[in-house]
Amino acid sequence: MNIGKNKETEDAAVDYVACAERLAPFADYLVINVSSPNTPGLRALQDADVLARLIGVVRAAAERTRDGPPPPLLVKIAPDFDDQGLATLAETLLALAVDGVILGNTTIGLRNSLKSPHRGETGGLSGQPLFEFSTQQLAKFHGHVGGRIPLIGVGGIDSAETAYTKIRNGASLIQLYTGLIYKGPGLVPRITTGLAALLRRDGFTHISDAVGADLTTKNGVTS
Repeated sequence: MNIGKNKETEDAAVDYVACAERLAPFADYLVINVSSPNTPGLRALQDADVLARLIGVVRAAAERTRDGPPPPLLVKIAPDFDDQGLATLAETLLALAVDGVILGNTTIGLRNSLKSPHRGETGGLSGQPLFEFSTQQLAKFHGHVGGRIPLIGVGGIDSAETAYTKIRNGASLIQLYTGLIYKGPGLVPRITTGLAALLRRDGFTHISDAVGADLTTKNGVTS
């Protein structure tokens, strides 16, 4: 369950808590989305102090509205950070003990590489043009957290090969959106079947063995 705020809401926590209270009983995991570029001001919620408060109230809401353990709590972040920004956000999310991070949402950049006459429109860019950039950002974030937190890779995944690249660059799981539009729901079994073949090809016995496999230094230590 991916939760956010309405455009007109002044106190974002109100909307996140309302969503958490209603959805936590049904969620396999709950995602605090603070990264959509289509909601004005939403990305400001990625500030450390603001994010700490937001995670606290959402976590409390999920705990009091579900029998048994609450669902894992993840945060979906933007890819549009410089290296220092990624490092700071990684430190914040580790300190807040979230259960995972989704990297990332759509980007507000990369417009110059597009051919469409509509490339100047506002909003987030998704799909294949985002793949290389979002994968680079995923790899950097993985380096900052050092495997201490699961990462979900998103952005431009449309095949087993692109899914595998995300995994080898630090993703423990992947998400699809634009790829499903162009290739349909059959993309999911094609990816799972293809991933199995790629793992066998590279000598991995389990997909977890491939997580971060491309992120090694010359002495073989994961970065």
